[in-house]
Amino acid sequence: MHRSLIAATCSVFALQLTFGAIEIPGDARQGEQVFKSQRCVECHSVNGVGGKSAPDLGKRTARNYTPAMMASLMWNHAPKMWSAMSDKAVTRPQLTSEQAADLFAFFYASRYFERPGDAGRGKQAFQTKGCAGCHSLSGVAGSGPKAVASWKSLDDPILLAQEMWNHAALMKEALGKKRMAWPRLTSQELTDMLVYLQNLPETRGRQTEFAPASAETGKMLFDLKGCRNCHTGKQSLENRFANRTIVDFAVAMWNHAPKMAQPAPELRAEEMRRIAGYLWSIQLFDSPGNAARGKSVYQTKNCATCHEDASSGAPRIVVRDGVSSPQRMVHELWRHGPAMLEVMKKKNIAWPQFAGNEMADLIAYLNSSGS
Repeated sequence: MHRSLIAATCSVFALQLTFGAIEIPGDARQGEQVFKSQRCVECHSVNGVGGKSAPDLGKRTARNYTPAMMASLMWNHAPKMWSAMSDKAVTRPQLTSEQAADLFAFFYASRYFERPGDAGRGKQAFQTKGCAGCHSLSGVAGSGPKAVASWKSLDDPILLAQEMWNHAALMKEALGKKRMAWPRLTSQELTDMLVYLQNLPETRGRQTEFAPASAETGKMLFDLKGCRNCHTGKQSLENRFANRTIVDFAVAMWNHAPKMAQPAPELRAEEMRRIAGYLWSIQLFDSPGNAARGKSVYQTKNCATCHEDASSGAPRIVVRDGVSSPQRMVHELWRHGPAMLEVMKKKNIAWPQFAGNEMADLIAYLNSSGS
């Protein structure tokens, strides 16, 4: 970085580091564009398209990260990333809050927050839950319930949730005739079944297509479909869940279907995308950290060394209305990180590395302190 740019950056950097009060849900489709426009593809590939020097971010394999863990990985890796970008003459991006939120929505859509699955357990669940009694793995079209090989929803969790939801009424009727109980699922069981079904000879090799749509129109649909009539007060979904994936949502809707007092409103694929986008936008979406441990992280990672010393030139951290998040941390990392790294080098302070739940704990501390 040129000295003039460092000076300009530090002049802003020295004022204050502010985490805004309004959380932005993010748009996965816009996040994919951010991933490309900011030239992340110079090193990372998506489904084999792009650079090869960093991991492929489009692979379906579940990673079971939380957003805070993702922020930790980006933070830990940042100096190496900046060095690689410099070697490739790639301009370092300064992500806006909106772009950071969009990028996390893209990670969400890329299944980075899903739990790992097991094909062996999935095969057993497919049989014991009664799915195999109606759905063959491959079969003649029109001869009965759709064979698994024809399920386009295997490649799109939102479409899977939509088909499971719309299928509930017919399923309930069929089970009633057989005097069978409604098969309740856990998120792990559905994840295992998906891994099993996605790796059948008839389905292997498909690429995932998944993206939530507009949260604003999803909120309108949530009202129009009558969901709001029941989900109010104690049953309200706002800030009720933490770290929920799309598989969690699919399972919750499936288990909830037989409890509804009236037939469930049918949803088209695009409608489910919009509702999923709305659910994405209102969930807390991260495991809560521990503020007491976070205070220790703040001290041991040398955050206080600069941020509590007015003479250091580092900004005082200000959290407006107690709102910080992994997305905000990534935004500030790319906005101020390079200048921060230069200052730390001069002070001979090591770049902080976060492990386990430390980032979540730090965020919890920042939110609790309001400092």
